[in-house]
Amino acid sequence: MVKPLPRLRLQGFNNLTKALSFNIYDICYAVSEDQRRNYIEYIDDQYDADRLTQILTDVAEIIGANILNIARQDYDPQGASVTMLISEEPVVEKLGRDTISGAVVAHMDKSHITVHTYPETHPHNGIATFRADIDVATCGVISPLKALNYLIDSFESDIVVCDYRVRGFTRDVKGKKHFIDHKINSVQDYLAKHIRQKYEMFDVNVYQENMFHTKMHIKDFDLDTYLFDSHADDLSFKERQRIESLLRREIEELFHGRNLM
Repeated sequence: MVKPLPRLRLQGFNNLTKALSFNIYDICYAVSEDQRRNYIEYIDDQYDADRLTQILTDVAEIIGANILNIARQDYDPQGASVTMLISEEPVVEKLGRDTISGAVVAHMDKSHITVHTYPETHPHNGIATFRADIDVATCGVISPLKALNYLIDSFESDIVVCDYRVRGFTRDVKGKKHFIDHKINSVQDYLAKHIRQKYEMFDVNVYQENMFHTKMHIKDFDLDTYLFDSHADDLSFKERQRIESLLRREIEELFHGRNLM
């Protein structure tokens, strides 16, 4: 783990904006139409607005933020959203909780945490995917990287695409501008050991722009972990081969972000 730089003595508020963004994918194979419908119901139950609100509340606590407002929404036919506004400093006055169009929003002082879910199934080949888009944007000393491992562990993650960027600048007491206030070579620097062991990871980093991009996919492929409400032993050898080929192709396409010919 890379230790942060000593705390800078600033003229005023730390104006650096630190943004951590995820695309997280869970992939399954649902043999029948009933199983595909059950998969969507399962995901909507596991990751409804209430559960997502709890996850984001935990994130706010982990990074040391104070929740100002929450908005949340479950969608028909499927999916959910939660947004939080948060602040670095304690909130003096007790703020009421507003519900905006049934959505969940929690915000920080010039900062926010959001999650949107996208469960879907292929109408013909049995592939079912669950995508969660997560953004944690903070302004000030608090860092979204503290919640990195918790967020990955909170979702059923076969593929994780993660972007971290520091924007803007802050100024110290001598007037010098600082465009980043901590050392970082890669998002991988902040991943727990059990996550590094579980995933194959690739980086594309633009250091001069303070942009860090990491893609991750599960190392081990076990067909049983991808079958929803069924087992590999119940399928013929030929059917197992066909399904495994479909799943591997889906994983490759999602990981690389393009269709494979």
